[in-house]
Amino acid sequence: MKRRAFRKYKPSDVVWLGKIPGEWEKRRLKTSIRRNDGGVWGQDFDSNGTIVLRSTEQTVDGRWQIKEPAQRLLSPSETASALLAEGDLVITKSSGSEQHIGKTTVVDSVVASLGCCFSNFMQRLRCNGQTYPKFLYYVLNSPVGREQFVFGSSTTTGLANLNGEIIGNVWVSFPLLDEQRTIAAFLDRETAHNDKLIAKKQRQIELLQEKRAALISHAVTKGLDPNVQMKDSGIEWLGDVPEHWEIKRLRFVAELNPVKSEVSHLLPDMEVSFVPMEAVSEFGGLQLDQIRVIDDVYQGYTYFRNGDIVIAKITPCFENGKGSIAEGLTNNVGFGTTELHVVRPGKKLDRCFFFFLSISTPFRQPGEAEMYGAGGQKRVPDSFIRNYRIPLPPLTEQQQIVKHLEAEWIRIDAFSKQVKESIDLLCEYRMALISAAVTGKIDVREVSPNAI
Repeated sequence: MKRRAFRKYKPSDVVWLGKIPGEWEKRRLKTSIRRNDGGVWGQDFDSNGTIVLRSTEQTVDGRWQIKEPAQRLLSPSETASALLAEGDLVITKSSGSEQHIGKTTVVDSVVASLGCCFSNFMQRLRCNGQTYPKFLYYVLNSPVGREQFVFGSSTTTGLANLNGEIIGNVWVSFPLLDEQRTIAAFLDRETAHNDKLIAKKQRQIELLQEKRAALISHAVTKGLDPNVQMKDSGIEWLGDVPEHWEIKRLRFVAELNPVKSEVSHLLPDMEVSFVPMEAVSEFGGLQLDQIRVIDDVYQGYTYFRNGDIVIAKITPCFENGKGSIAEGLTNNVGFGTTELHVVRPGKKLDRCFFFFLSISTPFRQPGEAEMYGAGGQKRVPDSFIRNYRIPLPPLTEQQQIVKHLEAEWIRIDAFSKQVKESIDLLCEYRMALISAAVTGKIDVREVSPNAI
């Protein structure tokens, strides 16, 4: 629905505010708060210590996401100085990303009940009696606040940094306290409705991803013919497979890490693609924007060629499906971390068929079960890849399965793209509405909750 504007406006002479309603007042943020202070971190972790919230527990759009909070050993004075109270605003003041610098969360009753403090990479604001915290929360998470934070932040070694002075000098257009409450209540209702729509669409994407995973797993283990005769594979996690399929250990139909023996034959000073782990996409694709020259420094890395299949071996990359067919490599050669398995299919194994198998549940789940190591250093052993028992249809049938899965992949991706675009539009609308409300571009004082 179309929102009405105020009857009278006046220039604010502040680029981020533009014209503001005639009865509103332009002021620096510091005139409306009674505390503006940094956090604490203490000396050590302590399982019985005080919870100290970090910027990683704030989402980009200003929500708390507290799952495994840090517990720290704090002195009594540190605890007293940084203890959070309901209504406090907490701001991320150091980040390498414009999306994260200045993200602001408000302490509600649930967070306050934790008896927690906040870290030294954050700043706490406590409003005075004429400022409503939730109104200021919306201001600081809108372009009005976030753009001023980005503009004012200093940069050291790639990190943008805020401090109490920069935060205090942010320009805000303030209505009277009752109108601040009205605006905050309006935005609470509107954004809640908007967020429900976004959540439904995000669930659609999750269901599409689940459908794609199920299609792949079924096709590479059961085939495409629902009437085909089946037989027991003899493998618990695989179950029945088509009667005419073979079961082969992967080492008999593919080579593992084949380029290790070829590196010595590469010309010195030859340019090749460098592929760090972050450049290996989940469920296919390599981001090939980095090129290196081969020299002795790189001899300990994992090499591969166009057509080879790379599979992440370390947690959580393996579980998340990081892997790809290598394509577009400079001079046909690439190299990357030693935490990659490289598989080169032989004549009986279609590389695209094996790629689909490698991202399927029947491959990833038994691989997870064989991981060794502790904590974040767990990895899939070479022996799992070598001895993996692969359900192997005739080559022509493998190619038919690949053609079917590629068509389904394209169809599901196209639908997912449409849903993502609608989510982007909803997010844009949400941000535009917040910005318009907190700068007085729309008048929400007489908007009935039933009209929302």
